[in-house]
Amino acid sequence: MEFVLENLAIIICAVIGIGLLVVEMFLPGFGIPGISGLALLVASVYFTWTRHGMTAGLGVAAVELVIAGVSVALSLRSASKGKLSRSPLILKGGQTRNEGFIAAEEAVDFLGKTGEAYTVLRPAGIAEIEGERLNVVSAGEFIPKGARIVVKEVEGARILVETVSEDV
Repeated sequence: MEFVLENLAIIICAVIGIGLLVVEMFLPGFGIPGISGLALLVASVYFTWTRHGMTAGLGVAAVELVIAGVSVALSLRSASKGKLSRSPLILKGGQTRNEGFIAAEEAVDFLGKTGEAYTVLRPAGIAEIEGERLNVVSAGEFIPKGARIVVKEVEGARILVETVSEDV
């Protein structure tokens, strides 16, 4: 019991550090829990090294690596096949068009329609097509304000326009 009380700071740093690394796996990005977890693990190795020597410090580092690896593996297994996989924490559905996900309404009704550049397009700007103002983009060329344009392509919220040739 005396050993545990003498090394309580080391044990607490190691346990909380591994816990924070497991929590970080289920959060987007690498943020505060991951950095804090790593810092606590390094602190526990440092405390062990200074109190008990180099061999004990390296031993604690090796044990932490093994325990962290097993904890991460068990968490990932639970997230894919275990109890955690049935929780709302894990995204089950996909976000594909076949499954009904649409990021933005496509303006396919405007395909082939003509209008007028409401602002200068360099290459993006606003055009008025059939009385509706839309955000449009040209294929890279500069289109002056008031020029006649035609919608050539619609992909999601992106409406590609070109100038109408004069000889048509």
